[in-house]
Amino acid sequence: PPRTRWNPTTLSSTLPTATMLRASSMMLRTAKQTVRKAVFQQSARNYTAPLREMNFLVNDVYELPEHYKTLKEQNGADVDKDTLGFMMETMAGFCQDTLAPLNEVGDQVGCKYVDEKTVISPPGFKDAYDSYCADGWQGISYPEAFGGQNLPQSVALVMLDMAATANWTWTMFPGLSKGCINTVLAHGTDELKEKYAHKLIAGEWTGTMCLTEPQCGSDLAQVTTKAEPNDDGSYNITGTKIFISCGDHDMAENIVHCVLARLPGAPEGTKGISLFLVPKFLPGEDGSVDPANYNQTNIGRIEDKMGCHGSPTCEINFENAKGWLIGTENRGLNHMFTFINTSRIGTAVQGVAGAENSYQNSLQYAKERLAMRSLSGAKNPDGVADPIIEHPAVRYMLLFQKAISEGGRSMIYECGKMQDTMHDAELAGDTATVKKLDDKLGFLTPILKGFLSESGVEASNMGIQVYGGHGYIKSNKQEQIARDVRISALWEGTTQIQALDLLGRKIMLQKLKPINEHCARIRADCQRLAFKSGGIGKRARALWLKSIEWQALTYRIAM
Repeated sequence: PPRTRWNPTTLSSTLPTATMLRASSMMLRTAKQTVRKAVFQQSARNYTAPLREMNFLVNDVYELPEHYKTLKEQNGADVDKDTLGFMMETMAGFCQDTLAPLNEVGDQVGCKYVDEKTVISPPGFKDAYDSYCADGWQGISYPEAFGGQNLPQSVALVMLDMAATANWTWTMFPGLSKGCINTVLAHGTDELKEKYAHKLIAGEWTGTMCLTEPQCGSDLAQVTTKAEPNDDGSYNITGTKIFISCGDHDMAENIVHCVLARLPGAPEGTKGISLFLVPKFLPGEDGSVDPANYNQTNIGRIEDKMGCHGSPTCEINFENAKGWLIGTENRGLNHMFTFINTSRIGTAVQGVAGAENSYQNSLQYAKERLAMRSLSGAKNPDGVADPIIEHPAVRYMLLFQKAISEGGRSMIYECGKMQDTMHDAELAGDTATVKKLDDKLGFLTPILKGFLSESGVEASNMGIQVYGGHGYIKSNKQEQIARDVRISALWEGTTQIQALDLLGRKIMLQKLKPINEHCARIRADCQRLAFKSGGIGKRARALWLKSIEWQALTYRIAM
Protein backbone atom coordinates (compact mmCIF):
# COMPACT_ATOMS: atom_id res chain seq x y z
CA PRO A 1 0.00 0.00 0.00
CA PRO A 2 1.17 3.61 -0.52
CA ARG A 3 3.08 5.00 2.44
CA THR A 4 1.68 8.04 4.24
CA ARG A 5 4.10 10.47 5.87
CA TRP A 6 3.65 10.98 9.58
CA ASN A 7 2.69 14.39 10.90
CA PRO A 8 3.39 14.64 14.66
CA THR A 9 0.46 17.01 15.08
CA THR A 10 -2.04 14.48 13.72
CA LEU A 11 -1.17 11.25 15.45
CA SER A 12 -3.16 8.41 13.89
CA SER A 13 -2.86 4.67 14.24
CA THR A 14 -3.36 4.33 10.50
CA LEU A 15 0.05 5.87 9.78
CA PRO A 16 3.09 3.55 9.79
CA THR A 17 5.43 5.61 11.96
CA ALA A 18 2.61 6.65 14.24
CA THR A 19 1.77 3.00 14.81
CA MET A 20 5.22 2.68 16.32
CA LEU A 21 4.76 5.81 18.39
CA ARG A 22 1.51 5.26 20.21
CA ALA A 23 0.43 7.81 22.73
CA SER A 24 2.77 8.21 25.68
CA SER A 25 -0.04 7.49 28.09
CA MET A 26 -0.35 3.98 26.63
CA MET A 27 3.35 3.39 27.21
CA LEU A 28 3.05 4.57 30.79
CA ARG A 29 0.06 2.32 31.45
CA THR A 30 1.99 -0.62 30.03
CA ALA A 31 4.93 0.33 32.22
CA LYS A 32 2.86 0.21 35.38
CA GLN A 33 1.28 -3.10 34.39
CA THR A 34 4.67 -4.63 33.60
CA VAL A 35 6.17 -3.68 36.93
CA ARG A 36 3.10 -4.92 38.83
CA LYS A 37 3.43 -8.30 37.12
CA ALA A 38 6.95 -8.75 38.46
CA VAL A 39 7.28 -11.23 41.34
CA PHE A 40 8.07 -8.40 43.72
CA GLN A 41 8.19 -4.62 43.45
CA GLN A 42 11.72 -3.22 43.34
CA SER A 43 12.66 0.39 43.91
CA ALA A 44 13.59 2.07 40.64
CA ARG A 45 17.22 2.72 39.83
CA ASN A 46 16.51 6.46 39.48
CA TYR A 47 17.54 6.37 35.81
CA THR A 48 16.78 9.59 34.01
CA ALA A 49 17.36 9.70 30.26
CA PRO A 50 19.95 12.47 29.66
CA LEU A 51 17.83 14.15 26.99
CA ARG A 52 19.56 17.51 27.33
CA GLU A 53 22.96 16.00 26.54
CA MET A 54 21.53 13.75 23.84
CA ASN A 55 19.69 16.61 22.13
CA PHE A 56 22.88 18.66 22.12
CA LEU A 57 24.63 15.94 20.11
CA VAL A 58 21.63 15.16 17.91
CA ASN A 59 20.72 18.75 17.00
CA ASP A 60 23.79 20.95 17.57
CA VAL A 61 26.85 18.74 17.02
CA TYR A 62 25.81 16.23 14.35
CA GLU A 63 22.67 18.03 13.12
CA LEU A 64 20.94 14.71 12.49
CA PRO A 65 17.57 16.13 11.33
CA GLU A 66 19.39 18.08 8.58
CA HIS A 67 21.51 15.02 7.81
CA TYR A 68 18.37 12.92 7.39
CA LYS A 69 17.14 15.20 4.60
CA THR A 70 20.17 14.18 2.52
CA LEU A 71 19.30 10.46 2.65
CA LYS A 72 17.48 9.71 -0.58
CA GLU A 73 16.99 5.95 -0.19
CA GLN A 74 15.66 5.99 3.39
CA ASN A 75 12.68 7.74 4.96
CA GLY A 76 14.92 10.35 6.56
CA ALA A 77 12.63 13.19 5.55
CA ASP A 78 10.03 11.77 7.95
CA VAL A 79 12.34 12.45 10.91
CA ASP A 80 12.48 16.20 11.43
CA LYS A 81 13.58 17.78 14.69
CA ASP A 82 10.14 17.63 16.30
CA THR A 83 9.55 14.04 15.27
CA LEU A 84 12.92 12.85 16.52
CA GLY A 85 12.40 14.75 19.76
CA PHE A 86 9.02 13.12 20.28
CA MET A 87 10.47 9.69 19.60
CA MET A 88 13.26 10.31 22.11
CA GLU A 89 10.83 11.50 24.78
CA THR A 90 8.57 8.48 24.21
CA MET A 91 11.48 6.04 24.46
CA ALA A 92 12.78 7.90 27.53
CA GLY A 93 9.44 7.35 29.27
CA PHE A 94 9.46 3.64 28.43
CA CYS A 95 13.03 3.27 29.68
CA GLN A 96 12.52 5.23 32.89
CA ASP A 97 9.16 3.76 33.88
CA THR A 98 9.35 0.20 32.54
CA LEU A 99 12.91 -0.96 31.87
CA ALA A 100 14.78 0.67 34.75
CA PRO A 101 12.59 -0.83 37.53
CA LEU A 102 13.07 -4.28 35.95
CA ASN A 103 16.85 -3.98 36.03
CA GLU A 104 17.12 -5.01 39.67
CA VAL A 105 14.49 -7.73 39.16
CA GLY A 106 16.63 -9.22 36.41
CA ASP A 107 19.71 -9.14 38.61
CA GLN A 108 18.13 -10.64 41.74
CA VAL A 109 15.73 -13.16 40.18
CA GLY A 110 17.63 -13.93 37.00
CA CYS A 111 16.71 -16.59 34.44
CA LYS A 112 15.56 -20.11 35.26
CA TYR A 113 16.60 -23.29 33.45
CA VAL A 114 13.67 -25.74 33.33
CA ASP A 115 14.71 -28.33 30.76
CA GLU A 116 16.53 -28.58 27.43
CA LYS A 117 13.67 -26.83 25.66
CA THR A 118 12.69 -24.28 28.30
CA VAL A 119 14.38 -21.27 29.89
CA ILE A 120 12.27 -18.69 31.74
CA SER A 121 13.20 -15.00 31.62
CA PRO A 122 12.97 -12.70 34.66
CA PRO A 123 9.51 -11.51 35.76
CA GLY A 124 8.26 -8.55 33.76
CA PHE A 125 10.78 -8.93 30.91
CA LYS A 126 8.31 -10.53 28.48
CA ASP A 127 5.61 -7.94 29.11
CA ALA A 128 8.10 -5.15 28.49
CA TYR A 129 9.32 -6.86 25.32
CA ASP A 130 5.77 -7.34 24.03
CA SER A 131 5.07 -3.63 24.56
CA TYR A 132 8.32 -2.67 22.81
CA CYS A 133 7.53 -4.84 19.78
CA ALA A 134 3.86 -3.83 19.61
CA ASP A 135 4.95 -0.21 19.27
CA GLY A 136 7.26 -1.11 16.39
CA TRP A 137 10.61 -0.14 17.90
CA GLN A 138 12.40 -3.28 16.71
CA GLY A 139 11.84 -2.50 13.04
CA ILE A 140 12.31 1.25 12.79
CA SER A 141 15.49 1.07 10.68
CA TYR A 142 14.70 -1.98 8.55
CA PRO A 143 13.23 -2.18 5.02
CA GLU A 144 9.53 -1.56 4.57
CA ALA A 145 9.40 -4.66 2.35
CA PHE A 146 9.94 -6.76 5.49
CA GLY A 147 7.71 -4.75 7.81
CA GLY A 148 10.17 -2.08 8.95
CA GLN A 149 9.98 1.73 8.82
CA ASN A 150 13.17 2.31 6.75
CA LEU A 151 14.24 5.14 9.04
CA PRO A 152 17.96 5.96 9.33
CA GLN A 153 19.99 3.55 11.44
CA SER A 154 21.20 6.32 13.74
CA VAL A 155 17.59 6.80 14.92
CA ALA A 156 17.64 3.26 16.31
CA LEU A 157 21.08 3.86 17.81
CA VAL A 158 19.83 6.90 19.75
CA MET A 159 16.97 4.80 21.16
CA LEU A 160 19.40 1.99 22.02
CA ASP A 161 21.48 4.45 24.04
CA MET A 162 18.60 4.92 26.48
CA ALA A 163 17.38 1.32 26.61
CA ALA A 164 20.89 -0.03 27.22
CA THR A 165 21.42 2.31 30.16
CA ALA A 166 18.04 1.64 31.72
CA ASN A 167 18.35 -2.14 31.54
CA TRP A 168 21.25 -3.67 29.64
CA THR A 169 20.32 -7.33 30.05
CA TRP A 170 16.77 -6.78 28.75
CA THR A 171 18.18 -4.83 25.80
CA MET A 172 20.30 -7.82 24.82
CA PHE A 173 17.22 -9.75 23.64
CA PRO A 174 16.17 -7.32 20.88
CA GLY A 175 19.78 -6.22 20.36
CA LEU A 176 21.09 -9.63 19.39
CA SER A 177 18.14 -10.05 17.06
CA LYS A 178 19.32 -7.00 15.13
CA GLY A 179 22.65 -8.69 14.44
CA CYS A 180 20.75 -11.73 13.17
CA ILE A 181 18.51 -9.54 10.98
CA ASN A 182 21.48 -7.69 9.51
CA THR A 183 23.21 -10.98 8.68
CA VAL A 184 20.15 -12.55 7.03
CA LEU A 185 19.42 -9.41 4.99
CA ALA A 186 23.06 -9.03 3.91
CA HIS A 187 23.86 -12.64 3.02
CA GLY A 188 20.70 -14.77 3.03
CA THR A 189 18.86 -16.03 -0.01
CA ASP A 190 15.60 -14.37 -1.01
CA GLU A 191 13.80 -17.43 0.35
CA LEU A 192 15.47 -17.13 3.76
CA LYS A 193 14.79 -13.39 3.91
CA GLU A 194 11.13 -13.88 3.08
CA LYS A 195 10.68 -16.67 5.59
CA TYR A 196 12.60 -15.21 8.54
CA ALA A 197 13.14 -11.44 8.17
CA HIS A 198 9.48 -10.46 8.64
CA LYS A 199 9.17 -12.29 11.95
CA LEU A 200 12.54 -11.11 13.25
CA ILE A 201 11.84 -7.48 12.37
CA ALA A 202 8.41 -7.66 14.00
CA GLY A 203 10.06 -9.06 17.13
CA GLU A 204 7.92 -12.20 17.04
CA TRP A 205 11.16 -14.20 16.74
CA THR A 206 14.58 -13.38 18.19
CA GLY A 207 18.07 -14.23 17.00
CA THR A 208 21.42 -15.36 18.41
CA MET A 209 25.06 -15.69 17.37
CA CYS A 210 26.65 -19.12 17.88
CA LEU A 211 30.44 -19.02 17.51
CA THR A 212 32.16 -20.15 20.70
CA GLU A 213 32.76 -23.84 21.49
CA PRO A 214 34.21 -25.45 24.63
CA GLN A 215 37.68 -25.68 23.05
CA CYS A 216 37.75 -22.29 21.29
CA GLY A 217 36.64 -18.72 21.74
CA SER A 218 38.29 -16.05 19.61
CA ASP A 219 40.40 -18.66 17.79
CA LEU A 220 37.59 -19.87 15.54
CA ALA A 221 39.99 -21.93 13.43
CA GLN A 222 39.30 -24.67 16.01
CA VAL A 223 35.53 -24.85 15.33
CA THR A 224 34.41 -28.50 15.08
CA THR A 225 30.60 -28.23 14.74
CA LYS A 226 29.60 -30.22 11.65
CA ALA A 227 27.12 -29.56 8.86
CA GLU A 228 26.01 -32.55 6.77
CA PRO A 229 24.10 -31.76 3.55
CA ASN A 230 20.60 -33.16 2.97
CA ASP A 231 18.93 -33.88 -0.36
CA ASP A 232 16.41 -31.06 0.14
CA GLY A 233 19.11 -28.37 0.33
CA SER A 234 19.14 -28.18 4.12
CA TYR A 235 21.93 -29.35 6.43
CA ASN A 236 22.07 -31.35 9.64
CA ILE A 237 24.01 -29.37 12.26
CA THR A 238 25.73 -31.25 15.08
CA GLY A 239 27.98 -29.77 17.76
CA THR A 240 28.12 -27.85 21.02
CA LYS A 241 28.18 -24.07 21.30
CA ILE A 242 28.73 -22.26 24.60
CA PHE A 243 28.31 -18.71 25.95
CA ILE A 244 25.29 -18.11 23.72
CA SER A 245 23.60 -14.99 25.04
CA CYS A 246 19.78 -15.20 25.03
CA GLY A 247 20.17 -18.69 23.57
CA ASP A 248 16.76 -19.73 24.89
CA HIS A 249 13.92 -17.92 26.64
CA ASP A 250 10.15 -17.48 26.77
CA MET A 251 9.95 -13.95 25.33
CA ALA A 252 9.35 -14.92 21.68
CA GLU A 253 7.73 -17.88 19.95
CA ASN A 254 10.86 -18.86 18.01
CA ILE A 255 14.62 -18.32 18.22
CA VAL A 256 16.82 -18.16 15.12
CA HIS A 257 20.46 -19.18 15.62
CA CYS A 258 23.29 -18.09 13.31
CA VAL A 259 25.72 -21.02 13.64
CA LEU A 260 29.28 -21.48 12.42
CA ALA A 261 29.98 -25.05 11.28
CA ARG A 262 32.13 -27.09 8.88
CA LEU A 263 30.99 -28.89 5.75
CA PRO A 264 32.46 -32.29 4.83
CA GLY A 265 35.88 -31.88 3.22
CA ALA A 266 36.10 -28.18 4.12
CA PRO A 267 39.61 -26.65 4.35
CA GLU A 268 41.20 -26.47 7.77
CA GLY A 269 41.18 -23.27 9.78
CA THR A 270 38.91 -20.29 9.32
CA LYS A 271 38.82 -20.76 5.53
CA GLY A 272 36.70 -23.89 6.02
CA ILE A 273 33.91 -22.38 8.14
CA SER A 274 30.38 -21.85 6.81
CA LEU A 275 27.40 -20.05 8.34
CA PHE A 276 23.97 -21.60 8.87
CA LEU A 277 20.54 -20.46 9.99
CA VAL A 278 19.11 -22.90 12.55
CA PRO A 279 15.68 -22.19 14.12
CA LYS A 280 14.56 -23.61 17.46
CA PHE A 281 11.26 -24.63 15.86
CA LEU A 282 10.91 -25.42 12.17
CA PRO A 283 8.32 -22.94 10.87
CA GLY A 284 5.52 -23.94 8.54
CA GLU A 285 5.21 -22.58 5.03
CA ASP A 286 2.97 -19.83 6.37
CA GLY A 287 5.48 -18.91 9.09
CA SER A 288 3.48 -20.54 11.86
CA VAL A 289 5.29 -22.21 14.74
CA ASP A 290 4.24 -25.59 16.11
CA PRO A 291 6.10 -26.78 19.24
CA ALA A 292 5.83 -30.30 17.82
CA ASN A 293 8.39 -29.24 15.18
CA TYR A 294 11.19 -28.87 17.69
CA ASN A 295 14.58 -28.75 15.94
CA GLN A 296 16.91 -30.36 18.53
CA THR A 297 18.61 -27.16 19.66
CA ASN A 298 18.99 -28.58 23.15
CA ILE A 299 19.99 -26.34 26.06
CA GLY A 300 22.54 -28.13 28.23
CA ARG A 301 22.67 -25.46 30.93
CA ILE A 302 22.67 -21.72 31.56
CA GLU A 303 25.79 -20.22 33.13
CA ASP A 304 25.97 -18.91 36.70
CA LYS A 305 27.66 -15.57 36.03
CA MET A 306 29.26 -12.64 37.80
CA GLY A 307 26.70 -10.25 36.29
CA CYS A 308 24.12 -9.81 33.53
CA HIS A 309 21.80 -12.19 35.38
CA GLY A 310 18.80 -10.94 33.43
CA SER A 311 19.99 -12.58 30.19
CA PRO A 312 20.50 -16.37 29.90
CA THR A 313 23.95 -17.46 28.72
CA CYS A 314 23.38 -20.92 27.25
CA GLU A 315 25.19 -24.05 26.26
CA ILE A 316 23.42 -25.33 23.13
CA ASN A 317 23.83 -28.90 21.91
CA PHE A 318 22.79 -29.09 18.27
CA GLU A 319 21.87 -32.72 17.56
CA ASN A 320 21.19 -33.13 13.84
CA ALA A 321 19.33 -29.83 13.93
CA LYS A 322 18.16 -28.75 10.51
CA GLY A 323 19.76 -25.60 9.17
CA TRP A 324 20.16 -23.62 5.96
CA LEU A 325 23.31 -22.10 4.47
CA ILE A 326 23.68 -18.33 4.79
CA GLY A 327 25.81 -16.94 1.99
CA THR A 328 28.65 -18.89 0.37
CA GLU A 329 30.23 -22.15 1.51
CA ASN A 330 33.45 -21.68 3.51
CA ARG A 331 32.87 -17.92 3.77
CA GLY A 332 30.97 -18.17 7.02
CA LEU A 333 33.35 -16.16 9.17
CA ASN A 334 33.34 -13.31 6.64
CA HIS A 335 29.53 -13.31 6.67
CA MET A 336 29.41 -13.56 10.46
CA PHE A 337 31.39 -10.34 10.76
CA THR A 338 28.17 -8.55 9.79
CA PHE A 339 26.75 -9.87 13.08
CA ILE A 340 30.00 -9.41 15.00
CA ASN A 341 30.40 -5.75 14.02
CA THR A 342 26.79 -5.07 15.00
CA SER A 343 27.50 -6.62 18.40
CA ARG A 344 30.79 -4.75 18.83
CA ILE A 345 29.06 -1.40 18.36
CA GLY A 346 26.39 -2.62 20.78
CA THR A 347 29.11 -3.47 23.29
CA ALA A 348 30.55 0.04 22.90
CA VAL A 349 27.08 1.31 23.80
CA GLN A 350 27.21 -0.97 26.86
CA GLY A 351 30.40 0.77 28.00
CA VAL A 352 28.75 4.18 27.65
CA ALA A 353 25.67 2.86 29.46
CA GLY A 354 27.83 1.67 32.35
CA ALA A 355 29.47 5.07 32.64
CA GLU A 356 26.14 6.95 32.45
CA ASN A 357 24.49 4.64 34.97
CA SER A 358 27.43 4.88 37.33
CA TYR A 359 27.57 8.66 37.03
CA GLN A 360 23.86 9.17 37.74
CA ASN A 361 23.91 6.80 40.70
CA SER A 362 27.11 8.09 42.34
CA LEU A 363 26.24 11.74 41.64
CA GLN A 364 23.07 11.43 43.68
CA TYR A 365 25.00 9.86 46.56
CA ALA A 366 27.76 12.50 46.39
CA LYS A 367 25.19 15.27 46.76
CA GLU A 368 23.63 13.68 49.84
CA ARG A 369 26.56 12.13 51.72
CA LEU A 370 28.11 14.49 54.30
CA ALA A 371 31.79 14.17 55.26
CA MET A 372 34.31 16.80 56.44
CA ARG A 373 34.49 20.39 55.22
CA SER A 374 35.34 21.77 51.80
CA LEU A 375 38.92 23.03 51.44
CA SER A 376 37.57 26.35 50.21
CA GLY A 377 35.25 26.90 53.18
CA ALA A 378 32.02 25.43 54.50
CA LYS A 379 29.37 24.89 51.82
CA ASN A 380 26.77 23.53 54.23
CA PRO A 381 27.34 25.66 57.33
CA ASP A 382 24.16 24.56 59.05
CA GLY A 383 25.05 20.88 58.72
CA VAL A 384 27.60 18.73 60.48
CA ALA A 385 29.70 18.49 57.31
CA ASP A 386 29.67 19.31 53.61
CA PRO A 387 28.45 17.00 50.83
CA ILE A 388 31.33 14.95 49.50
CA ILE A 389 30.75 16.39 46.02
CA GLU A 390 32.59 19.47 47.30
CA HIS A 391 35.86 17.51 47.62
CA PRO A 392 38.24 17.63 44.61
CA ALA A 393 38.92 13.89 44.52
CA VAL A 394 35.22 13.08 44.40
CA ARG A 395 34.57 15.72 41.76
CA TYR A 396 37.36 14.25 39.64
CA MET A 397 35.79 10.79 39.79
CA LEU A 398 32.35 12.15 38.91
CA LEU A 399 33.70 14.21 36.02
CA PHE A 400 35.62 11.21 34.66
CA GLN A 401 32.41 9.21 34.53
CA LYS A 402 30.56 12.10 32.90
CA ALA A 403 33.34 12.59 30.33
CA ILE A 404 33.27 8.91 29.32
CA SER A 405 29.49 8.94 29.08
CA GLU A 406 29.18 12.12 27.03
CA GLY A 407 32.34 11.66 24.97
CA GLY A 408 31.57 8.00 24.29
CA ARG A 409 28.02 8.87 23.27
CA SER A 410 29.43 11.37 20.80
CA MET A 411 31.76 8.76 19.30
CA ILE A 412 28.86 6.36 18.81
CA TYR A 413 26.53 8.97 17.29
CA GLU A 414 29.26 10.01 14.86
CA CYS A 415 29.62 6.43 13.68
CA GLY A 416 25.84 6.11 13.49
CA LYS A 417 25.75 9.09 11.12
CA MET A 418 28.40 7.41 8.95
CA GLN A 419 26.34 4.22 8.92
CA ASP A 420 23.35 6.17 7.61
CA THR A 421 25.34 7.56 4.71
CA MET A 422 26.93 4.21 3.92
CA HIS A 423 23.57 2.42 3.95
CA ASP A 424 22.06 5.07 1.69
CA ALA A 425 24.95 4.67 -0.75
CA GLU A 426 24.53 0.90 -0.63
CA LEU A 427 20.84 1.17 -1.51
CA ALA A 428 21.73 3.56 -4.34
CA GLY A 429 24.40 1.23 -5.73
CA ASP A 430 27.24 3.69 -5.01
CA THR A 431 29.94 1.09 -4.37
CA ALA A 432 32.80 3.60 -4.15
CA THR A 433 31.19 5.49 -1.26
CA VAL A 434 30.24 2.24 0.44
CA LYS A 435 33.86 0.99 0.25
CA LYS A 436 35.25 4.27 1.59
CA LEU A 437 32.88 4.45 4.56
CA ASP A 438 33.05 0.72 5.28
CA ASP A 439 36.85 0.96 5.57
CA LYS A 440 36.51 3.97 7.85
CA LEU A 441 33.94 2.27 10.09
CA GLY A 442 36.02 -0.91 10.07
CA PHE A 443 38.93 1.10 11.47
CA LEU A 444 36.80 2.85 14.10
CA THR A 445 34.82 -0.19 15.32
CA PRO A 446 37.62 -1.88 17.34
CA ILE A 447 38.51 1.52 18.78
CA LEU A 448 34.91 2.07 19.87
CA LYS A 449 34.58 -1.41 21.31
CA GLY A 450 37.99 -1.59 23.00
CA PHE A 451 38.16 1.92 24.42
CA LEU A 452 34.57 2.42 25.50
CA SER A 453 34.22 -0.99 27.13
CA GLU A 454 37.42 -0.53 29.17
CA SER A 455 36.47 3.05 30.03
CA GLY A 456 32.96 1.94 31.06
CA VAL A 457 34.48 -0.60 33.44
CA GLU A 458 36.80 2.05 34.88
CA ALA A 459 33.93 4.51 35.28
CA SER A 460 31.82 1.93 37.14
CA ASN A 461 34.70 1.26 39.52
CA MET A 462 35.01 4.99 40.16
CA GLY A 463 31.31 5.04 40.95
CA ILE A 464 31.91 2.47 43.67
CA GLN A 465 34.84 4.56 44.90
CA VAL A 466 32.58 7.61 45.26
CA TYR A 467 30.34 5.54 47.53
CA GLY A 468 33.25 4.20 49.54
CA GLY A 469 32.24 1.13 51.54
CA HIS A 470 28.60 1.71 50.71
CA GLY A 471 29.37 1.05 47.05
CA TYR A 472 30.20 -2.53 47.97
CA ILE A 473 26.70 -3.09 49.38
CA LYS A 474 24.10 -4.49 47.00
CA SER A 475 21.20 -2.38 48.25
CA ASN A 476 22.90 0.76 46.92
CA LYS A 477 22.81 -0.74 43.39
CA GLN A 478 26.23 0.55 42.40
CA GLU A 479 27.97 -2.82 42.46
CA GLN A 480 25.48 -4.28 39.95
CA ILE A 481 26.59 -1.69 37.42
CA ALA A 482 30.20 -2.82 37.81
CA ARG A 483 29.28 -6.50 37.57
CA ASP A 484 27.12 -6.03 34.49
CA VAL A 485 29.53 -3.85 32.52
CA ARG A 486 32.61 -5.98 33.27
CA ILE A 487 31.75 -8.44 30.48
CA SER A 488 31.89 -5.66 27.87
CA ALA A 489 35.70 -5.82 27.82
CA LEU A 490 35.56 -9.59 27.30
CA TRP A 491 32.84 -10.61 24.87
CA GLU A 492 32.78 -9.91 21.15
CA GLY A 493 36.57 -10.16 21.37
CA THR A 494 38.59 -9.06 24.40
CA THR A 495 40.35 -5.71 24.39
CA GLN A 496 43.53 -7.46 23.32
CA ILE A 497 41.69 -9.08 20.39
CA GLN A 498 40.42 -5.64 19.39
CA ALA A 499 44.03 -4.41 19.38
CA LEU A 500 45.05 -7.27 17.08
CA ASP A 501 42.09 -6.56 14.80
CA LEU A 502 42.90 -2.85 14.66
CA LEU A 503 46.61 -3.28 13.97
CA GLY A 504 46.59 -6.51 11.99
CA ARG A 505 43.44 -6.50 9.88
CA LYS A 506 42.59 -2.81 9.69
CA ILE A 507 45.94 -1.01 9.57
CA MET A 508 48.69 -3.41 8.41
CA LEU A 509 46.69 -5.14 5.69
CA GLN A 510 45.87 -1.73 4.23
CA LYS A 511 49.51 -0.62 4.44
CA LEU A 512 48.91 2.01 7.16
CA LYS A 513 46.35 3.92 5.09
CA PRO A 514 43.62 4.03 7.81
CA ILE A 515 45.91 5.39 10.53
CA ASN A 516 47.44 7.94 8.16
CA GLU A 517 44.04 9.25 7.07
CA HIS A 518 42.64 9.29 10.60
CA CYS A 519 45.61 11.16 12.10
CA ALA A 520 45.57 13.61 9.20
CA ARG A 521 41.92 14.42 10.01
CA ILE A 522 42.79 14.89 13.68
CA ARG A 523 45.66 17.26 12.87
CA ALA A 524 43.50 19.25 10.46
CA ASP A 525 40.95 19.84 13.23
CA CYS A 526 43.68 20.63 15.75
CA GLN A 527 45.40 23.09 13.42
CA ARG A 528 42.16 25.01 13.08
CA LEU A 529 41.87 25.32 16.88
CA ALA A 530 45.51 25.37 17.98
CA PHE A 531 45.86 29.15 18.26
CA LYS A 532 42.63 29.77 20.12
CA SER A 533 43.07 31.11 23.63
CA GLY A 534 42.37 29.18 26.79
CA GLY A 535 41.77 25.50 27.25
CA ILE A 536 40.59 24.76 23.68
CA GLY A 537 43.86 25.84 22.10
CA LYS A 538 45.92 24.11 24.76
CA ARG A 539 44.11 20.81 24.28
CA ALA A 540 44.20 21.08 20.50
CA ARG A 541 47.98 21.43 20.60
CA ALA A 542 48.28 18.48 23.00
CA LEU A 543 46.07 16.31 20.77
CA TRP A 544 48.10 17.30 17.71
CA LEU A 545 51.23 15.96 19.42
CA LYS A 546 49.43 12.80 20.56
CA SER A 547 48.33 12.06 17.00
CA ILE A 548 51.97 12.20 15.87
CA GLU A 549 52.97 9.89 18.72
CA TRP A 550 50.20 7.41 17.84
CA GLN A 551 51.23 7.37 14.20
CA ALA A 552 54.94 7.01 15.07
CA LEU A 553 54.31 4.09 17.41
CA THR A 554 52.24 2.36 14.73
CA TYR A 555 55.05 2.87 12.20
CA ARG A 556 57.54 1.38 14.66
CA ILE A 557 55.43 -1.78 14.98
CA ALA A 558 55.01 -1.98 11.21
CA MET A 559 58.75 -1.74 10.60
